[in-house]
Amino acid sequence: MSDLDNLLASREMVLVAGSGGVGKTTIAAGMGIAAAQRQKGKVLVLTVDPARRLATALGLEEVGNVPVRIPREAFADADVAVRGELWVAMLDTKAGWDELIRQHAPDVGVRDAVLANPLYQNITSRFVQSHDYLAMEQLHDLHATGEFDLVIVDTPPSRNALSILDAPGRMVDFFGSRLLRWLTVPYRSRLFTVASKPFYQVADRVLGSRFLQDIADFFVLFQAMERGFVKRARAVEALLVDPRTAFVVVTTLETAPSHEAKFLVSALRERKMSLGAVVANRVLPAELAEPEAAESAMAMLDAADGALAKRVARRLDGGSKATAKTTRTVANVLRQMASRFDDVALVAAREAEWRAELHASAPAMLTVPWLDGDIHDVRGLGELAEHLRRGD
Repeated sequence: MSDLDNLLASREMVLVAGSGGVGKTTIAAGMGIAAAQRQKGKVLVLTVDPARRLATALGLEEVGNVPVRIPREAFADADVAVRGELWVAMLDTKAGWDELIRQHAPDVGVRDAVLANPLYQNITSRFVQSHDYLAMEQLHDLHATGEFDLVIVDTPPSRNALSILDAPGRMVDFFGSRLLRWLTVPYRSRLFTVASKPFYQVADRVLGSRFLQDIADFFVLFQAMERGFVKRARAVEALLVDPRTAFVVVTTLETAPSHEAKFLVSALRERKMSLGAVVANRVLPAELAEPEAAESAMAMLDAADGALAKRVARRLDGGSKATAKTTRTVANVLRQMASRFDDVALVAAREAEWRAELHASAPAMLTVPWLDGDIHDVRGLGELAEHLRRGD
């Protein structure tokens, strides 16, 4: 079995993490395909990507909060053989917060008051990086049900890849923060309420009727749910360090994403969380940095105005003889490519160095080359799964 197959077969949860723009969503979907090809159980890919690229890649019009199964016909039509079931879902932030309130409210009165608060939707959409925390909550719920044999989570796009790891702790910190005490002190202190009444009156005239009171109302109600939220956050933190959970760090081999990946790998080790693999996405072939490649480029430059250009031009024109215009165009392209090959070779060499550094810190290193065009269907994901399995 490949490194990827071993990883997916030995874990119950895999979190795909990394900085934004490195292809986490597509890699997570490809891993889901790979798991369904080798395992007979139920595999779920949970995406929190607001761009909904997963639905497009799987040929679905919509992916919502409720898991849906990819029909076997979709795999058959794409010549992708699967043994198990592949399910997908996308985190709905609003629905997720509503469900959290229902779970953690101490009684029906608090639940209904929070859900009816006029600032509830606006606040929760911005509160404590909702996607990060809700992804962890939903992961906990899915694990508790035992419905799926493997859950692969496409973690939220973020400037800081550690945000997904710290989300449960931030929720715990919030309930003990000065901000929450400041927001709710008017309702815990009669003296403060009397003293602050003129301030609230002025604020209401400037910001709108009951603006600050509505905020305070919400957080007073929210504070009533502290015990449930803190207990769940602690359980989620325990789940992240569980041996059945593994992280896959996705990166490209450009400088900034590679630095972020190294930082994330180090942070996982410090937190005693399991790193399953590092995936280097959109990688140039290492052979481009070899001396033979440079020699080929020089030979192409020498032949750009001769028979090589004519052969390529004939191929493009689809006949036994190419036009002079096509031949000139092909010759110009070949000269440009050959003369600038040193730049490509330099990038390939740098990528090889970054890859070696990341490999030294990871139990498995998987590489995905630059592919022709965007992946937008099951067939493309099947090809990606093969690249991941081979590690090339």
